[in-house]
Amino acid sequence: MFRTALRNVLAHKARLLMTVLAVMLGVAFVSGTLIFTDTYKNAATSQMAKSYAHVDVQVAENTGYSGESHGISRKTLDEVARVDGVAEAVGRVDGYAYVADKDGGLIASGLFNSAANFAPGKDGKDSLYTFTDGGGPTGPGQVALDKDTAHKGGYAVGDSVPVALKGPAKTYELSGIFTTEDDSVARGGSLVLFDTPVAQRLLLRPGFYEYVTVTAAPGVSSTHLAAALTKVLPDSAMAQTGRQLADENVKLVEGDSQLLGGILFAFAGVALFVSVFLIANTFTMLAAQRTRELALLRAVGASRRQVTRSVLIEAMVVGAVASAAGLGLGAVLAAAARATVEFDGGSPDGPLIVTTTTVLVAAVVGVLVTMLAAWLPARRAAKIPPVAAIGSAHLPATTRSLIVRNLFGGITTLLGAAAVVAGAGAGGSEGKGLVGFGAFLAVIGVIVLIPLLSRPAIAVVQPLLRRGFGVAGKLAGQNAVRSPRRTGATASALAIGLTLVSALSVVGVTIGASMDRMTTDIVKADYMVTGNGVPLDPSAVAALRKVPGVRAVSPEQPAWMRLGGIQEDVSAVTPADFDKALHLPVVSGSQDTLAKGQVAVAEDEARAHGWKVGDTLAAVYEESGKSRKLTVGAVFASNEVVRPVVVSADVIEPNATDSFVSKVYVTTDGSTSGKALVDALAGRPGIKIDDRQAIRTELSGDYDTVLNVLYALLGISLVIAVLGVVNTLAMSVFERQREVGMLRAVGLDRQGVTRMIQLEAVVIALFGAAIGIAVGAFLGWAVCELMKADIPGYALTLPWGRFGLFLLLATLVGLLAALWPARSAARLNMLTAIKTE
Repeated sequence: MFRTALRNVLAHKARLLMTVLAVMLGVAFVSGTLIFTDTYKNAATSQMAKSYAHVDVQVAENTGYSGESHGISRKTLDEVARVDGVAEAVGRVDGYAYVADKDGGLIASGLFNSAANFAPGKDGKDSLYTFTDGGGPTGPGQVALDKDTAHKGGYAVGDSVPVALKGPAKTYELSGIFTTEDDSVARGGSLVLFDTPVAQRLLLRPGFYEYVTVTAAPGVSSTHLAAALTKVLPDSAMAQTGRQLADENVKLVEGDSQLLGGILFAFAGVALFVSVFLIANTFTMLAAQRTRELALLRAVGASRRQVTRSVLIEAMVVGAVASAAGLGLGAVLAAAARATVEFDGGSPDGPLIVTTTTVLVAAVVGVLVTMLAAWLPARRAAKIPPVAAIGSAHLPATTRSLIVRNLFGGITTLLGAAAVVAGAGAGGSEGKGLVGFGAFLAVIGVIVLIPLLSRPAIAVVQPLLRRGFGVAGKLAGQNAVRSPRRTGATASALAIGLTLVSALSVVGVTIGASMDRMTTDIVKADYMVTGNGVPLDPSAVAALRKVPGVRAVSPEQPAWMRLGGIQEDVSAVTPADFDKALHLPVVSGSQDTLAKGQVAVAEDEARAHGWKVGDTLAAVYEESGKSRKLTVGAVFASNEVVRPVVVSADVIEPNATDSFVSKVYVTTDGSTSGKALVDALAGRPGIKIDDRQAIRTELSGDYDTVLNVLYALLGISLVIAVLGVVNTLAMSVFERQREVGMLRAVGLDRQGVTRMIQLEAVVIALFGAAIGIAVGAFLGWAVCELMKADIPGYALTLPWGRFGLFLLLATLVGLLAALWPARSAARLNMLTAIKTE
């Protein structure tokens, strides 16, 4: 039986290849996700180990210290250096600096545009940096650059380099070019070195360091040294080993890869779920083609168990081949993801990691899914009586089995729909759980009911087929409902994929429409100025005010404070200009109270903490630790334009030690162009000017990016669905060889046969698409109901245009999938087909 199973695999290469492709795509998702996350984790761990290889112990500010402290003082540095077991203690300063190229553009964008101090030892060298040309900066007019940044900017030692911190770029002489294991450089950012006094003045404050790196004397462990240092440090400082710091940073960067990994695993599950229908169809078809062969096996003594086992052996072989191919494709996908996906501006480099666990998971997933999907067709094949099979009689599903199936599907669908509606109304975590569970039940129930639904649904279009395409159309409609189970299995694959795509479309279009309304209703400004990662300073605001035609310039300064005991993100604004640039959707109170030093809070924050207009809240400033009382003057509808708390800049400034402007809204009289604003801000690398449409794109950019990625991933399930349609039509042609031959004999030409198969494919594809769109729209509504508290100006928007596009794509899917089966049917020899038993 084992040899027979292997021969059968090789005898049906074409159709089994489609099964291999389907399983391979699902396995590729799973293995690619595991390889990507393992690779990222290994690279991050390795990079962090390199970054802290020079650090035995690091002394830094104690984040839990409540007093005023802004770094490590020179006195503390000297005390650290005198502790027994310390070989060297070096004060370090770091911050952000932005290097412009020779055209004034920003060389490296993102969060990794770093600056640090050059701290040479007695030998004149700093162990963190290896200079390939020149040396470290020695005065206020010099800087050094990492090798990659110097290369990108075309800079050589002695050149003038524009470097910006918060204001316009200043020119420095390039003293040297170096290589380093610094994490910011490893992630594709830039690193600028200043002389220590200059770095302290620009990045922190004179005489203070951000942290101190400590090298242990020979024979002294870092753990013991950290304990010894803790005893002499003030309450404002703490000591950690390099290993502890590396582990903490690895945990931070791992979170990004785990989030993406979870998304990819979800889509792997979708792809494998869709694959089940294709696999089951394939093995059902193969069993039908081998009816006589299976009967003969039974006649010569093979038991039902042996026949079942032979089919499952075929499935195991197919699954093993698909797993191996999927593992290889997964490695390719992981390599592509590593090259294109960036977290917070960059990703560490490292070799591709394929673990034994990944190989085993790929093998188990591929083989298990294939065997489970083939189990039911295998049991059906084993139940064929030898005599009936020899006579070419097939065993159709019993009426009882269809009744049980439809009853189960109806109950499951109703329960799922009820749970979704209840969850959408409940909201919160409980509502999310109900919607998720209900969606699962509803999708399963609809899939089970699809054979029942196919007859009345396709009957609606049968008159159109007859009128539009004559005999071929009539036959296509009849063939589409001849085998409801087969039609249902084919339509299910398309329905699942389009359910998810349609649900995402409803959510995406609803959010997009909300963003459009928000831009129109809240943002009155004509332009939004940002630094593209570079913070702006008051001089930028002053320069914009001087541009002819500018009516108002409203800067937004990010800040943080504890309000009523709750840590809050704050937008500090200039009330007079804010009124002309932005209109807060006030629910209660007045926006005018900002000018009186009162605070405006978002509606969801106010609701969560029980705040209302007129309440007096204790406010504690994040940076200084000082406190004051603030009165709630307005409650506004939550939105994506401003932070949950809005106050006047006058409330923040007296207690801000390092304030900067994140964005500036500019309102004009219509005579000012974006170029005039750019010219006014010349000398500031990274400046970005957005008009009203670009503001909308900026506000919804994250949503649009996520949706596009999800669409691309769901495209895999649609590819598998296409393979399923091909398989079903091929089975249909095989089962109807005699019928096709008779049709040819009574006058239906090859073109008519081709058209009949194509129309059948299109009808089935459109039926599956319609089911998917309907279920997807329902689930999309439920998700939007759950999210409506977070969607400003929520109003459900159905994307009718996209739904129409999906139906058009389903038509194309049907036509493409019918190419091979239609060609095979048209080429059948009518005499051979007529005598086929």
